[in-house]
Amino acid sequence: MTTPTIRDEATGDEGTIRSITTAAFVTVPYSQGTEAAIIDALRRDEALTVSLVALDEGEIVGHIAFSPATIDGEQRGWFGVGPLSVRPDRQNRGIGGSLVRAGLERLRALGAKGCVLVGKPNYYERFGFKADARLTLDGVPPQYFQALSFGGELPRGSVSFHPGFGAKDE
Repeated sequence: MTTPTIRDEATGDEGTIRSITTAAFVTVPYSQGTEAAIIDALRRDEALTVSLVALDEGEIVGHIAFSPATIDGEQRGWFGVGPLSVRPDRQNRGIGGSLVRAGLERLRALGAKGCVLVGKPNYYERFGFKADARLTLDGVPPQYFQALSFGGELPRGSVSFHPGFGAKDE
């Protein structure tokens, strides 16, 4: 396993990111197939606070997005993670983990207070994410909604992701 190179998304990466994201989620049973549209909507609304790609041998093989999230309708320095995607033929090689770690490091450097996400607990716990009843997301089973505080006390309230998460593929 080689360590991928992580860099910011650049102009011209959009089509590759869309293809990788679509392919990564096509067989996921809980996916609604809107992940690529979500990234497009976040980009269009200039809400991609951090958007990173993973390269292996100069080729984009993965992507992760971070966008502002609100707690009880207020921006409190928290961000939503996702979508995270890795090209199917490159999954289970540490690329997703490299993207998560790099993105969290970038958010900390920007002064973020923490992150929330919807995902598999056994995957995201390795990065410090945990389900906590103090933060909730309507319609999501509590064990799949996870938070990571960057040092302060975990806030209490109802979280909302950016409206771009409601995007549908056109």
